[in-house]
Amino acid sequence: MSSASEAKHTLDWLKWLVVVALVAAGIYLNMEYALTSLLVRALAGVALAGVCAAIALQTAAGRSVWELAKEARIEIRRVVWPTRQETTQTTLIVVVMVILVALVLWMIDSGLSYIVSITIG
Repeated sequence: MSSASEAKHTLDWLKWLVVVALVAAGIYLNMEYALTSLLVRALAGVALAGVCAAIALQTAAGRSVWELAKEARIEIRRVVWPTRQETTQTTLIVVVMVILVALVLWMIDSGLSYIVSITIG
């Protein structure tokens, strides 16, 4: 590993410390300005989240998370999604099976309750 790359990785802890400090400051300021308009506080929170994300993406862990997100998006594009008809049919099959299993379990429970009530008297 080159010394420039090592220097970047050694400062990752400082970047994460800045992110944690910004999040803590955001929470504190949100509580401090509780009477301020919710819209203003929400926009400030979104802006602060963007800044925190930008800083976090500059770290090694942040870059690996970004790469994982990009690869996941590529994989999602490759998925063959079922049609509406297939989804409806599958859903109906699941609902029918759940009802059947519920009825079977109800019958077993009723039978066991009857046997226990006869045994106990």
